[in-house]
Amino acid sequence: QRVLRLAEMCRRLETEEEKVLPFYPSSLAEGEQRDARRVLEETPAEPLAQAVRDYAGLECFWQRFNKAKLEEQALERERAALSRRNGRLQQLLWQYLAGISTPREMLGQPNPL
Repeated sequence: QRVLRLAEMCRRLETEEEKVLPFYPSSLAEGEQRDARRVLEETPAEPLAQAVRDYAGLECFWQRFNKAKLEEQALERERAALSRRNGRLQQLLWQYLAGISTPREMLGQPNPL
């Protein structure tokens, strides 16, 4: 029951696009999909199998959760790359400004221009 309530709560939080479009197409062949459906429709005898079956409804949630985590990692990598690029650009700007100005401290140093 708790699993069903959690699945219903997650469903309410989905966007319209997520409700309409399938999340991932299945990578199983047609025969494998048929076998999987048949196995899911059978009542499991072992308690562990029953517990796993109870949580099968959360599969879409975990797929979306994992997709969000992957996107988070990709954005973090992009942020790090942009930060490095920003540092290089700031260094180039400092060099340029140092080259076009001649304050007293710079007169004794080599001028890049």
